[in-house]
Formats: sequence, structure tokens, C-alpha cells
Amino acid sequence: MASLRTRRDGPPGEAGARSRPAGLGPRVRHGLWAAGAAAVVCGLLAWWLVPGSEPSPGGKVSFATGVRTGVYERYGKLFKQRLSKDLPDVDLRLRHSQGSVHNIEQVVSGKADFTITAADAVAAYQEQDGRNAGRIRACARLYDDYMQLVVPKNSSVRSARDLKGLTVGVGEKRSGVSLVTGRLLQAAGLDMDRDIEPVRAGIDRMPALLAKGKLDAFFWSGGLPTTAIERLADRTDIKLVQLGDLVPRLHDQEPETRYYRAAVMAPDAYPTVQRGKSVKTLAIANLLVTTDRTDAALTEGVTRSVIKSRDQIGREVHAAQKVDLRTAIYTDPVPLHEGARRYYRSVKP
Repeated sequence: MASLRTRRDGPPGEAGARSRPAGLGPRVRHGLWAAGAAAVVCGLLAWWLVPGSEPSPGGKVSFATGVRTGVYERYGKLFKQRLSKDLPDVDLRLRHSQGSVHNIEQVVSGKADFTITAADAVAAYQEQDGRNAGRIRACARLYDDYMQLVVPKNSSVRSARDLKGLTVGVGEKRSGVSLVTGRLLQAAGLDMDRDIEPVRAGIDRMPALLAKGKLDAFFWSGGLPTTAIERLADRTDIKLVQLGDLVPRLHDQEPETRYYRAAVMAPDAYPTVQRGKSVKTLAIANLLVTTDRTDAALTEGVTRSVIKSRDQIGREVHAAQKVDLRTAIYTDPVPLHEGARRYYRSVKP
């Protein structure tokens, strides 16, 4: 017993060291094992819960939207509100534009960091070997734009073929609307510059021009419903003209038109206008894009915020309800940005 007390209670030093047992008792070993296991669990929890060493994105970031009262602009305003919560150190600045074509120009030139653009507009820019076209990268496929041909209710226009000789709103010069309209008129056997009187205006002006009788019709490409058309319907009797009869002829123009698909505007898109009837038309996917120069952490954060904000934004911009994690990665003809890839890998089931 005395020897045990000596080993346990003896003062530190050479003699004490010689008197310690070569092994540890079961109770001591169990205690050390438990402490080590607890340390590992705490470390894993800290790794999981505490943000990584990569700093949170911050600074001024620009986002090109579209014409005033358009869906792009409304989406941008609501997304700005959401991003201020998800990335509080990012100061998102919105830039108005003429539409998809102009948006691409702003992104590739560095005037905007992010934008929304239609897939056909990006494809056209790539095929024309536009400046820095190879640097364009996608964050997500968002929602589809629907082509809408709006005329007064008493109009005799039943198809785009009937527009010959009329004054028609065709969108801003550098808009996606203008791009699609030219191709639709070609499919209808019409030339935009010779067979109609084109008016280069956006959705911010075309409804008022139609209401005042200064336009016989106008084309618009946007999510459903578009607020400006809803407001027009509240004060003016209008109707939507089907465009479905042009889809086969439109596809004859491929590859330029391969991003258009036959679609139907459901009766509840504009209930007071359609009165229970669907309207055949065509649809084009919208993409959220940036360039390969944009920081990966920022792009990952923006992509995450876009996907997570679907329901919140969708309450006011119904088209945004179509944003879906399962389809967001299909961004043809634009490859995904590495930051976007990082986000999709993190949520992959």
C-alpha cells in the first residue's frame, strides 16, 4: 500500500517519474477517450456551423434590368430587397436598359455585373462573335418570357400576317422584343422595315400609345402577367392575338430560332382579356448571367439568393414562381459560372 501512495502522491521529479506505471488504468483510459471524442464532435460542429474563412462578399454590385414597368425591372427591385438580407455587405445598384440585347452589352463591357437576358439574345450575340462573348457565364435559368401581340378589341387583326400596313410597336432597338418580333414577322412573310410602320418603344410607352390610337398593335415579350398590360386592360378594351400559327415557319429559321418553343398563355394570365380562353404563342427562357470576371463567392451568394427568393418575389412577380432548383442549371447556350456550380453542388441531394 505504501508503494501505491508513493506512486500517486510522490513529488514530481526523477524519482516520481520512475515510480509511474508504464500503462494507464481502464478508468483513466476511458476518460481520455471520452474527452477526445467530445473534442472531435465539437470540432465538427464548429466546422459545420461557423462560416468558412472566405470573407462574405461586399461592395457595390450593379444589376442591369430593363425598361420601366417591365418584368425585368420589377424583378430587379424585389431581388435587391432580398439580397440586402442575404448579403448585407453588398450594395446592389440597379441599371435601366432597353432589354435583353442591351443587357448583354452592359455585362460584357463591365458596366453591369449581373443581368437578366433571354436565351435567344445570348445565342445571337455568340453567333455574331460579339465582344467578350466567350466570357459570359450563367447563374440560373429563371422563368420563360411569352410573346404577346396586343391590339384593340375591335381590331380585325387575327394573326401577325394581318399587320401589313399598320403601325406596330416592336420594342426598343436593343431589346429582346425587337429581336423576336423581326423573326416572327419574317415567319409571317413580312419585313419589319417595309411592310409595317415600326415604332421603337418599350413596354413603358407602348400601352399608352395604343390607348391613344397611335399604335394599331404592339409586340411584347415578358413574364405572365405583365403589369403594364394588366393596367392597360383596366382602362382600354384589348385582345391578345395568337402567334401559334407561326411556330412551324419560325422553326424553319433554325438554328437562330432553336430557343423558341410553342407555348400557351393560360386563361388566367389576363382573365378580363382572355375571358376563359387560352392563347397560343411561343416562349423563350430567361437567364441570369454574369461573366467569368465576377468573384466566385459573390456569384455563389447571388445564385443562392435567387433560388431562395422564388416564393417571396413570386408573390408580386408571378413569373418568378417558375424559378426551380431542378431546372435552374439548364442554362444553354451559356455555361454555368464556377460560383453557381459551387452553390448547386452544395444543395445536391
